[in-house]
Amino acid sequence: MASMIAHPTSSSTANPPPVHPRETIQARSVSGRFSHWRWAMVWLTQLSFYGLPWLSLDGHQALLFDVESRRFFLFGMVLYPQDLIWLTLLLVISALLLFFATALAGRVWCGFACPQTVYTEIFQWLEYRLEGDRHARLRLDASPWTADKLLRRGSKQLAWITLAAWTGFTFVGYFSPILDLSHAALALDMGPWEGFWILLYGTATWLNAGVLREQVCQYMCPYGRFQGSMMDQDTLIVGYDALRGEPRGGRARPADHRASGLGACVDCTVCVQVCPVGIDIRHGVQASCIACGACIDGCNTIMDKLHAPRGLIRFDSPQAFAGQPATPLWQRPRVLIYAGALLLLSTLLVSGLMHRPTLRANVLRDRTVMARQVDGGAVENIYRIQVMNSANHPRQVRLSVNPDDGLSLSSTPDTLHLGPAEADFVVVTLRLNAQAVQAAQAKGVLVRPVQVRLTATQPDQPHEPPEQIAEDSTFLIPR
Repeated sequence: MASMIAHPTSSSTANPPPVHPRETIQARSVSGRFSHWRWAMVWLTQLSFYGLPWLSLDGHQALLFDVESRRFFLFGMVLYPQDLIWLTLLLVISALLLFFATALAGRVWCGFACPQTVYTEIFQWLEYRLEGDRHARLRLDASPWTADKLLRRGSKQLAWITLAAWTGFTFVGYFSPILDLSHAALALDMGPWEGFWILLYGTATWLNAGVLREQVCQYMCPYGRFQGSMMDQDTLIVGYDALRGEPRGGRARPADHRASGLGACVDCTVCVQVCPVGIDIRHGVQASCIACGACIDGCNTIMDKLHAPRGLIRFDSPQAFAGQPATPLWQRPRVLIYAGALLLLSTLLVSGLMHRPTLRANVLRDRTVMARQVDGGAVENIYRIQVMNSANHPRQVRLSVNPDDGLSLSSTPDTLHLGPAEADFVVVTLRLNAQAVQAAQAKGVLVRPVQVRLTATQPDQPHEPPEQIAEDSTFLIPR
């Protein structure tokens, strides 16, 4: 045993393979149909992201998650923490939509709409403008540090940091009113938490899109690892048509490759040079592939120059690459399940938001004050009532109880004036008359249900029908 440990016989243990430093992937720029689609998604997502915080609706920021005041403004709707179920349902629908898109077209989200892909595309465009295309950047990497290299690299980093800082500022603007945030930033009077989150999110943007890039997709993002469970043999993927392309090899342009026994692939490696994650799609489906379509545009460019048909690399299903017919959509169970779940949950969300009450109330009996008996044998309980106005207009809310139950409001105020999207607390006293108290005590009932009614009207629109709700609580009766 000792000799075996002292003298290992495995050559791999005695001579481990050398560890090479990671090489920076310098992707070659490419133009084509999928490149145009990627940039269309860049414009769509970034105009939405940077523009929505500045959009105002009914005097409020149209999209604002105001955590401090516990109110969420969602395009004219005002949601409170009690409405968290709708935000949760919206997230579930978004996840199902992602699963549905994956079942149809693989990692199309990763390749065209994922923030990592979008910001990497923007950062690479800035890099291309300031340092040149792939070969120029490779020469710059290999060259010693000179004034020109320092200027180019410094300009790139300055552009990246500026974009990352603006991205962090915009992100915080979804949680803190962006107009107030911008005024505070210009006056250098920003709160510590706002500054912390701007710095954190800006640094994360710079690090992910500028430094880590493809490593986020390859090693940090779990989506590429479990996407296979949502795909089948009819899911569209970016693939290489080996039946048409192999055996690959170079040839003179006028030559007939079929006469030479070669496939359509000329082994130019353009598909590898344009790939943002540095893989060779000709090796088959890989978890690192984000399905951006850059290799398709690159290969189609070469095929056009050779006057050969396009589609050697294309979006298609594994069945099609194997030469088999595709299965119709209505015969694919996972597609039908995702579509049905999406339709059901979307219907529930729309219906729920349309019928969601804009007047809310929580009636809580004050547990620090015991039930007290007053003159004449009546009993009083104290309640703390939170009233929430989810409408974008002022309202007058009147509190009442059913007098037939022997109850009455024995303190003021019984009316609240709430502004748009405003919430307020009021402390009221409910009194149960002596006759009702005696009847309850005779039956041994020491806890009885009560109901507080709230009626909301619009002072500026008296002809609008009032909104009424009723909230239940309990009333304590002493022995």
